[in-house]
Amino acid sequence: MPNIKFITGFLSLFLLGTLNAQEQQENNDTSVYLKGNALLIPIGVVNVGLEHQLSKKYTLQGDVLISPWKSFAGHPLQYYSVSAEGRYYFDEAFKHWYLGANLGFSIFNVQKWNYWQDGYYQNHITKELFEYSNIYQKGFSFLAGITAGYQFRLAENWNMDIYGTIGTSQDFYKGYDRSTGKRYDNDGRSNAFNKSGEILPYRGGIMISYKLK
Repeated sequence: MPNIKFITGFLSLFLLGTLNAQEQQENNDTSVYLKGNALLIPIGVVNVGLEHQLSKKYTLQGDVLISPWKSFAGHPLQYYSVSAEGRYYFDEAFKHWYLGANLGFSIFNVQKWNYWQDGYYQNHITKELFEYSNIYQKGFSFLAGITAGYQFRLAENWNMDIYGTIGTSQDFYKGYDRSTGKRYDNDGRSNAFNKSGEILPYRGGIMISYKLK
């Protein structure tokens, strides 16, 4: 797919540029910010990270996201991810507009949004019916995308970082029925993963950042 080729090509070039910036760093006068996602805190989801300056315009960020909800509004929402991101600031590190290349990995136990409805899902092999409200998906994903954002100063040592990431999510999962524990997505004999891939926004928020050094 052209979109995936563009994203992977951009990621490769960007990450090479980030590593090159680190090699060319001329001094040790670099900053590090500890950050937390203010948008997710009210719903009990933890998203924290560290952003480290590599050179005048390049930074490297690592972050984790933890959503521990076995049930959120009646739906399972357990999602755990880690990601690494190289960023290029058009002005200088931690100031104003930037573009980034993001790579991530996640594990999940969730109910996809398109199953948040009344009615029944019919297994296309066995023709067995399962209630939408009872089925969920469990598996893992590989993620790669492009980030755009804007960071600015709030006060001495404090910044705000507004950002979003869009890219490809390559998912491997198995589908289950909560009431019986049965697989709803196969003939009952196979233990294979389902596979899906899509382009979607998969990260975003408002990070409040504190300068550690």
